[in-house]
Amino acid sequence: MTLKEARVGSTVTVTKLTGTGAVKRRIMDMGITKGVEIHIRKVAPLGDPVEVTVRGYELSLRKEDAAMIQVQ
Repeated sequence: MTLKEARVGSTVTVTKLTGTGAVKRRIMDMGITKGVEIHIRKVAPLGDPVEVTVRGYELSLRKEDAAMIQVQ
C-alpha cells in the first residue's frame, strides 16, 4: 500500500521509498525515511496535497510523491 492509498486519520510506518534521484532526495529531506511513522491528517478531495505529521512536524506532500512512499 502507498501513502496515497492510506486512510485519513491513520498512522502508518514507511517500509520503502520507490522514487529516484531528486524526487527521492526531496522526500528524504522532509524526514521521511524507512521505519518512520506518519500520521495522515487530511487529504484534499480533488487535488493536492496530502497533509501529514512526521516526527512532530506538519508537512504537505503532493499526491505524486505520496504514491512513491510504500507504507504498512
